[in-house]
Amino acid sequence: MTRSYKAIAAVVLAAAHLVPVSEARAADMDDAIYWHVQAEQLEYRAGDGDDVVAWDANAWIGNDDHRLAFKSEGENPVGKRLEKAELQFLYRRPVSTFFDVNAGIRHDLRPDPDRTYGVIGLQGLAKQFVETDANLFLSETGDLSARLEAEVDWRLTQRLILQPTAEINVAFSEDRRIHSGAGINTVEAGLRLKYEIRREFAPYVGLHYERKVGATANFARNEGEDTDSLRFVAGVSFWF
Repeated sequence: MTRSYKAIAAVVLAAAHLVPVSEARAADMDDAIYWHVQAEQLEYRAGDGDDVVAWDANAWIGNDDHRLAFKSEGENPVGKRLEKAELQFLYRRPVSTFFDVNAGIRHDLRPDPDRTYGVIGLQGLAKQFVETDANLFLSETGDLSARLEAEVDWRLTQRLILQPTAEINVAFSEDRRIHSGAGINTVEAGLRLKYEIRREFAPYVGLHYERKVGATANFARNEGEDTDSLRFVAGVSFWF
């Protein structure tokens, strides 16, 4: 086992012991098993450059204190090869009333070459009801990166919801093989207007903006790719 894979394993194992469950909480713990599946975004993006089909989905199973979670997100230009696809397999447990810690493995099927990462992160509901998801990733090649995501639902009516989103990706070292520069390398922002036909099902329309920054933008220019794009989106979110 290489040093990098040992480091990934150490990140995952250490996180499982970050927050012991209190005796009082253990005594009251509900052992019933629950599960949840959600597609936060399943959408078609049209505008600058190629049209794209994109998704952002997650699922979990477990009780109030211990859960196994799965995440997937990606983009596929219409009529072309899959551009980006990411899978995460995580162990999750609460650290406070509003936040959970995640630890596990992330695997990127695209871009080439594929990469495997150890993951440790924190997700939950911050002030002003902002849903946040902050993660550190350690790759098999020893490169450290981070991602911060935030979104908030502004309920305009009983059924109409305006949802701003933002995402920043940061790399602490350069990985030329996947065209990732050091520093802030990508920024994304979105604004989606959802209509809840039911609480569990909401079609939406909106805008999505992406921009590559710094050395990552230079890699894109060298490959003849755009460094930013603004697209109109139409899609659906659902959960069960």
